[in-house]
Amino acid sequence: MAAEAVSFEVVDVDRPDDANVIIGQSHFIKTVEDLHEALAGVSPYLRFGLAFCESSQARLVRRSGNDAELTALATENARRIGAGHSFVILLRNGFPVNVLNQVKSVPEVCGIFCATANPVSVLVAVTGSGRGIAGVIDGSPPVGVETEHDMAVRHDLLRELGYKL
Repeated sequence: MAAEAVSFEVVDVDRPDDANVIIGQSHFIKTVEDLHEALAGVSPYLRFGLAFCESSQARLVRRSGNDAELTALATENARRIGAGHSFVILLRNGFPVNVLNQVKSVPEVCGIFCATANPVSVLVAVTGSGRGIAGVIDGSPPVGVETEHDMAVRHDLLRELGYKL
């Protein structure tokens, strides 16, 4: 059997400066409603939009959320990525650390590619049979190694934010 040709595209994720993004892969149309329920149950203040690329049957970008702007942006990002069974979640008034366990506990979720407030680009592999996420570029490369002072600043920040005692 001959190998199928593959090319790659880089898709930049568009999001507001005050929003975080989670990109993952799932396997079933039920994902949209289950992710919505998981996110809505975290906090009444959490604002979100999500979109899921269905890869069989109607092959639509399925969408949901409680924030029209974030839902529209998640839908547009998912459409441009166009990888089967991938999903995009945009969050406001909450952080991935607050919702990631709930997202990962949705039975249809197979994995998470990233959860970040950084600029994100998605590396999409393209073949004659479809598109798939090969990886993500999350933020910028390191410029050095943390010093003792940097460690102390990190330590203090985590306690100030309430993530550590």
